[in-house]
Amino acid sequence: MELHSTLSAVVYRYITPPQVQSSYQARLTLIEDFLQGFYIESLNAFRRENQMPSTYRPRTLLELAEYMAFTERYGKRRIPLPGRRSQQLIILRAQTFSQQQPPEMMVDIEQAAEGGSSGDSEHGRSSVSVPQVREQMMAQEPELPEDALRNTVITELMAYLEERDQKDCADYFALRLQDLPANEIEAVLGLTARQRDYLQQRFKYHLIRFALSNRWELVHQWLEADLERNFGLTPQQWQTFQSRLNPTQLELLKLRRKGLSDGAIAQAIGCTTTQLQKHWTKLLEQAWEIRNNLVSGTGASTDE
Repeated sequence: MELHSTLSAVVYRYITPPQVQSSYQARLTLIEDFLQGFYIESLNAFRRENQMPSTYRPRTLLELAEYMAFTERYGKRRIPLPGRRSQQLIILRAQTFSQQQPPEMMVDIEQAAEGGSSGDSEHGRSSVSVPQVREQMMAQEPELPEDALRNTVITELMAYLEERDQKDCADYFALRLQDLPANEIEAVLGLTARQRDYLQQRFKYHLIRFALSNRWELVHQWLEADLERNFGLTPQQWQTFQSRLNPTQLELLKLRRKGLSDGAIAQAIGCTTTQLQKHWTKLLEQAWEIRNNLVSGTGASTDE
């Protein structure tokens, strides 16, 4: 399990079919498929490098431990690339695997749903592929609106972190999505408790920026706390919230409700678009404080 978690975290961001907006669960399925093939490749390499027969299989606990240790080292080998660069072997394999995924699988829907027929071989199809396609079809069934929105938030946040060269935060986020405890996250990422805590704080910083500035509309819609629903505040909280806004923020809120563009709002309240963003972020923070603390509305919380 530790080996599987470690390798999954390494390849997570590289397993994405080309031109496909895959869900988080679909990506996990692809990672499973990829790693099954990689374990076979690693076993063949283990046999070859240790001059063992092609029929050798690790059976005892010691043999299995030896094979798994070899698999981790094998996957992390640095492969020289042009331009005096290098990359881990497992990442190169993951990139190739991802690029080879077809955008769609041309298999008869009824056969896939019913488990195939004896005529599969006549059309050059492998009977093994049919249950795999059936699983893929089930994974691609229409999602519930809330699930689709959650997956969009996850995808957008991953893209946000990668655009800002925050790969370690993206890896941490992927492991958090699997509900792994802190000690397992530390083991997978090779961190001490203090380093993991620092990474968690850095991730939280980027999470707040993403939620309150870059994609505030998407996040608030997912939380059912968008502007149309008064930021998820009760009537009493909404009154408290409005009473704390200064005239500029009140005018900003009014213009946002009208659906004006940022440029038009900035011109109306006499500020730059950068200043407008700061005003709006502060306004959202105040709403989050009241919503998270329910009664007092004091102290900022980032639990959402």
